[in-house]
Amino acid sequence: MNHADVDEFFRRLAKQRPDPRSELDYINPYTLLVAVVLSAQATDAGVNKATASLFKVADTPQKMLALGEEGVRAHIKTIGLFNTKAKNVIALSRQLVAEHSGEVPRARDALEALPGVGRKTANVVMNVAFGAATIAVDTHIFRVANRTGLATGKTPLLVEQELERVVPEKWTRNAHHWLILHGRYTCTARRPRCEACVVSDLCAYPAKTTGERTRPGTQAKKNQRWAQRGRRGK
Repeated sequence: MNHADVDEFFRRLAKQRPDPRSELDYINPYTLLVAVVLSAQATDAGVNKATASLFKVADTPQKMLALGEEGVRAHIKTIGLFNTKAKNVIALSRQLVAEHSGEVPRARDALEALPGVGRKTANVVMNVAFGAATIAVDTHIFRVANRTGLATGKTPLLVEQELERVVPEKWTRNAHHWLILHGRYTCTARRPRCEACVVSDLCAYPAKTTGERTRPGTQAKKNQRWAQRGRRGK
């Protein structure tokens, strides 16, 4: 995708969703951090259901520590890997109090030093809580970037670096949200909704869908193969 096409790609996504936002519910930077940690291998809807009760009683690191690991588990037991996640939430809360006076740091290195926090989580917190022009590459963004030809790469880090290189500066602040929402609702893994896509003509995906029903073994299988290739970054 050349520079003009990339610019047009994001212009259309911006027109479609002028005010994109995270679909995770949060109250402050700390609860956002916790929500993103809990969202690993879980849906935003599932996380929101669990944190609705959790954040009513613990919206600061100090309150979370007072609740304790067992108390956290009781609120998040509907989420996958809840035992490990409860441990990480308590551990990162303890570290925030000990090293950052209970405040969520803005720097990537400090965020990634927290238990359960990797590069993707740090990027989300930096972008959503603090307005940094970071792009957190999750499975949706990885798929969309590779499938469309916007930014190809075999790993999330390579895709992130390529996106940072090709996305015009005026779009970088919200690029993460536009791409993840496009992947979640239009450029889906099993069957992309190309017939409803606002950037279909700019996309390099060769097996575009038309909205018509396809026989098993033809276009549907082609789409599945391309979705799998997108997830592997090939």
